[in-house]
Amino acid sequence: MGVRWLGAGLGAGAVLASAGAVVATTAAHWSFAQALDAFVVSNVVIGVSFALCGALIAWHRPRLLLGWLYVVGGSCQVLSGLAAPLGQVLHDQGAPVWIVRLDMTVFNWAWPVNIGLAIPLSLFLLPDGRLRSGRWFQVAAAVAVTSPLFLLEVGLGTETPPGMPPAYLALARYDELAWLWTVSEVRWVLSVLIGLGCMVFRYRRGDEVVRRQLLWLVLAAAVIVVAVTPWALVAGTPLLVLFTIPLLPAAVAVAVLRHGLLDIKLVVSRVVTYALLSGLVLAAYAGLVVVLSGVASALLVALLALPVRATLQAAIDRLLYGERGNPVRVASRVGQSLSGGLSETLEEVRAALRLPYVAVVVGDEIRAAGGTPGGSTATLPLEGGVLVVGLRGGERRLSAADANILRMLSGPLSTALHATDLLRELKISRERLVLAEEEERRRLRRELHDGLGPLLTGVALSADMAHNLATATASPSADADGRLLERLDAVRSDSRTAIREVRRIVDNLGSPALDELGLAEALRIRAARTTRRADGSDLLVQVEIPADLPRMPAAVELAVYRIATEALTNVVRHSSASTVRLRLVWDGELRCEVLDDGAVNGSWRSGVGISSMRERAAELGGRCDVGSGPDGGHVRISVPVAAR
Repeated sequence: MGVRWLGAGLGAGAVLASAGAVVATTAAHWSFAQALDAFVVSNVVIGVSFALCGALIAWHRPRLLLGWLYVVGGSCQVLSGLAAPLGQVLHDQGAPVWIVRLDMTVFNWAWPVNIGLAIPLSLFLLPDGRLRSGRWFQVAAAVAVTSPLFLLEVGLGTETPPGMPPAYLALARYDELAWLWTVSEVRWVLSVLIGLGCMVFRYRRGDEVVRRQLLWLVLAAAVIVVAVTPWALVAGTPLLVLFTIPLLPAAVAVAVLRHGLLDIKLVVSRVVTYALLSGLVLAAYAGLVVVLSGVASALLVALLALPVRATLQAAIDRLLYGERGNPVRVASRVGQSLSGGLSETLEEVRAALRLPYVAVVVGDEIRAAGGTPGGSTATLPLEGGVLVVGLRGGERRLSAADANILRMLSGPLSTALHATDLLRELKISRERLVLAEEEERRRLRRELHDGLGPLLTGVALSADMAHNLATATASPSADADGRLLERLDAVRSDSRTAIREVRRIVDNLGSPALDELGLAEALRIRAARTTRRADGSDLLVQVEIPADLPRMPAAVELAVYRIATEALTNVVRHSSASTVRLRLVWDGELRCEVLDDGAVNGSWRSGVGISSMRERAAELGGRCDVGSGPDGGHVRISVPVAAR
């Protein structure tokens, strides 16, 4: 709270200093023109406006540097406005010379703080009082570090009002450093231009809130242009410009504190239109009056003003409100996006109408959305759901133009919603089929493992016993015994072969580790068993699986496990790799990568294994990318899934 009162105290001090400037100007018997020439009026008007708006921002947002820049810079500029007439009064009253010189020093060094540092640096903080990124921080730091050059340029100057003693710190050889002061002027212009470029960058990259905030500054600038331009073309730069400058800090204060006060886009649209129209009308009149009479020029300009205004208004509305003035184009854009799904269609609607947020809600579930939710919303009915539309800042209800276009789009959006529901049902059906297949595989694995496996094992043992018995009780007939032993050896060999084949089939039908331990542990076990290629060379499998990976639906875990297992098998059989990297990530989609460093021998042929991998991923609405590159082979799986 103490910091807030400090800002309020600086703002109140600026107001008192401005009142003191008025009293001192009166005591010095200066006319308004003299006060204007001595920069009293400009320093007071600009300084008070920035100090009060900065104090307001500092009170409500004490942690923002922007408010403190304005309140300190504005107070310094008001102090310069007070110092000019006060110095004259002190001089006329015979005050000691050192006091007058000190006053002149304050006049020279105070106002550049606002113009040379606070205002240029604030451009990098607009519209929310924070820097955009680390790179802009470096640029802003460069502006702040080099700002003393501007202070030196002004403070070291030797010019003083007639009859007044020179200020302290005035540099006798000031004119010899003209090149340095030129660098200072160029630096100041560049800092302002780069700051404005930062604002343009933030508008283009910012969200709807940032854009609404910046539009307040556009509105203030447009009002100044409308107020100043006509008079400037007729009678030179008017005094009115001084009294419109406070609109800029006021717009900054509103942008930071109350950017949703009204529909700023509508206001900017009208003001900018009339600002541009005023400039074009005056320019056209000034050009035509050279070749035509004044009356003829006025008539011609009047005839052209209406169509030009309509064209300008349409262009600015398109910039701020998108294509809502052209329903046919909106319908065409939305129609082209239907093939991409409901989410892409909603994003196209939002972009076409410059809306902050659009969503389709069924019951309490958001089926798809575009933009960022926040602020007031409006709803429109759809077949099977509701369209939720985020209102622009300052809007209290959906405008008639927006409502008409959205009603026109309700049919395509309802169709997209229906298609999304069908896709969801299809995905659920696919998952059920995969689960049914898995259950059938488990049943077969159990029957082979618990039924046929033990039976074959028993046959093999019986063959062993018969062979041992025949050997022990061999008859004198060597030929008959030899044939019997050969037959028993064949039975033993075939039994063991059948047992190995049953085990292979059981392993391929499923993994007990997958059922009991989950996908992550099953893959680790499978990777640990993969230590050699088919030719006997060593093979290292590096596993990268996050420790907090959640359990996934059984169908998803099974599909990813089988694809990854098939990929490892292909490396073992066909690759010359020495290292394989198996990586698993979940970020709304389950992603699995199997990357090897084997030599690239042309493109891979799509055999049964690769086709099976792609089919398994497609069954769950995912993708499987298989191929080779300069670093070796790769298998990349991506399956959309929600963790259990």
